[in-house]
Amino acid sequence: MSDQKITQVRGRAIPMPGDDIDTDRITPARFLTALTWKGIEKALFCDERENTPDHPIDNPNYKGAKILFVGKNFGSGSSREHAPQAIKRFGIDAIVGVSFAEIFAGNSLAIGMPLMTASAEEIQKLIAHTQKNSETEYTADLETLTLSWGDESLSVGMLEERRQSFLKGTWNILAILRANLPQVREVAEGLPYMREFQD
Repeated sequence: MSDQKITQVRGRAIPMPGDDIDTDRITPARFLTALTWKGIEKALFCDERENTPDHPIDNPNYKGAKILFVGKNFGSGSSREHAPQAIKRFGIDAIVGVSFAEIFAGNSLAIGMPLMTASAEEIQKLIAHTQKNSETEYTADLETLTLSWGDESLSVGMLEERRQSFLKGTWNILAILRANLPQVREVAEGLPYMREFQD
């Protein structure tokens, strides 16, 4: 699964101030009826963007950014997969924040979007710096667990099990299953309840 390895994410960032940004804000509930993920990025913070002309997601200074800076408890609330899917499909490849809701973190892992943590003070500095210097290019390095820009860098955190999944390319469970379909079928045929469905 070497082609699935994620060791670094490089690019500019979108600063998203505020704590406890929940999944209903990220993707409102009315989008839960979607049958596919196609176009789900349009739902990203759509209600807030409609009422906030200068919302960071719409700020042209951050267009094309690959990293999102967020506060504490990001992705809290319901367990909807739509939230990380919308973020990823909008173009964000990694999120750096103070802390993340556990289910959101698991859903992010499943689509290959690393989440890294730093202290509240460090995140506030990153957000403030990016708001004033939107052209700054950052490198989120999973091997060294650092976030660097220019001559500066800081240490970031990540659960070791998830970090290893990204580094080894084993985060994509669906791709692993597809690559091992003969073994999957063999195991399935040996399961008693699968034989019942076949009869």
